[in-house]
Amino acid sequence: MAEQLPGALVSAEWLAERLNEADIRILDCTWHHPSTNLDGRNQYRGRHLPGSVHFDIDHIADPNSDLPHMLPSAADFAKKVGLLGVADGDRVVVYDRLFGGSAAARVWWMFRVFGYDNVAMLDGGFGKWVAEKRPTEMSPVRPEPKSFTAGFRPELVRDYAQMTANVASGAEQMIDARGPGKFDGSQPDVFPFKKLGHIPGAINVPWADLVNGESGVLLDKAALKARFEAAGVDLTKPIVTTCASGIFSCVNTLALYMLGRDDVAVYDGAWAEWERAEDAPAAAA
Repeated sequence: MAEQLPGALVSAEWLAERLNEADIRILDCTWHHPSTNLDGRNQYRGRHLPGSVHFDIDHIADPNSDLPHMLPSAADFAKKVGLLGVADGDRVVVYDRLFGGSAAARVWWMFRVFGYDNVAMLDGGFGKWVAEKRPTEMSPVRPEPKSFTAGFRPELVRDYAQMTANVASGAEQMIDARGPGKFDGSQPDVFPFKKLGHIPGAINVPWADLVNGESGVLLDKAALKARFEAAGVDLTKPIVTTCASGIFSCVNTLALYMLGRDDVAVYDGAWAEWERAEDAPAAAA
């Protein structure tokens, strides 16, 4: 039986002790919005964790959608993840260079959507790893292709039609992970959105409120619970998360998973899809 990870998060210390174990697969998931003039793949080539390969969320995505990094098909995910050297049964650890690990959290969620739970995010990501003077390397890793199997869990994904129906029914609490300015429409997004604000009825729990402001690690369970409850979230009722393009929402989804909620869905199209629909209402403040 394949060895399992200890949970959805692993520490730098835990990973450092297991870098050379045969079934550990490390994915550098660094992603930046084009407006930053930064490139995750180039940063990977400059320096990365030993043995890691780059996972590009814009490449392992639906090629037929003009929305940013939408989920690919299960077959495409399986093929491309296999080409990264990930095999069935491997322990997959994801990380990135973003404070709070939002892109890595997105990849963590993608693996779970495609039926694979033996995946964890490196708590504190590349920044904490480097701050602790742990080893890195420059040479790109060229893995041997492996066979990876992917299924699909539709219950972990929401689309536009489902979100529209939910606005009317209120069946699921909608948590928007964006900052308060983007949530209330007072601050423009890095994406060229024509419509500002949020989905009516959504609750704002900014992803940045869920991580330590110095180290970037996720807050402990008691603090996470307090953050959600202070915002008015009932942790016993159905939840779907959203954000601008389906990345930051995954930080909230991971935080909720740490609180025992393994059933939280993500609105994949997010505000990028919602705001372009002419009949989609937007709320502010």
